[in-house]
Amino acid sequence: MIRLYILDNHPLILEGLYSLLSIEKDIIIAGHARNGNDCLTFLQNNTIDLILMDVRLPDMDGVDLCATIRMEHPEIMIIGLSSLTEGKCVTGMIENGASGYVLNNVEREELLYAIHVVYEGDTYFSKEAKLAIQNERKNARHHFPHLTRREKEVLFLIAEGNTNPEIAEQLFISADTVNSHRKNLLAKLEVKNTAMLIKYAINNKLLV
Repeated sequence: MIRLYILDNHPLILEGLYSLLSIEKDIIIAGHARNGNDCLTFLQNNTIDLILMDVRLPDMDGVDLCATIRMEHPEIMIIGLSSLTEGKCVTGMIENGASGYVLNNVEREELLYAIHVVYEGDTYFSKEAKLAIQNERKNARHHFPHLTRREKEVLFLIAEGNTNPEIAEQLFISADTVNSHRKNLLAKLEVKNTAMLIKYAINNKLLV
């Protein structure tokens, strides 16, 4: 079962998503909120798998909230859900750990597909989100996604052939946290597997 949390500033969208997804046999709506603070409070005492997150919230920026949740709860996957298709908004969510991004007028079938793909550990971005990412990168051809210090450390150790448990031991963090960093690197650099990740890092001199 997929334990899902819905975070959206718009009551009608929140109600629609709840009605749409609560009838799915393999999805449990664990909770919902209209602002970031309520979401963070909920996460302190509840376990969920995935958040559908509105990027525009009344009390905080969704991009910043995404980073906070991924830092405090690296096991939770996040899909950005918004009407915003600006490149900086989409790439900001990716760079802060989101595993997917879809528009809030998404068709039911696509939304369900995105949820299952991300839950299984992959990434999913709608056609509009992919286009926004491409346009953003065309406008900044020499700009690479920002990698945190820890992500760079994990990237170096991956390139040296270390497994997740070996990296965890060397960095004094859990294997789950390493796996979260690995997924973030794949999403940020838009590659599908470890081989492509290392190739990208070498080609773009990220290991120098």
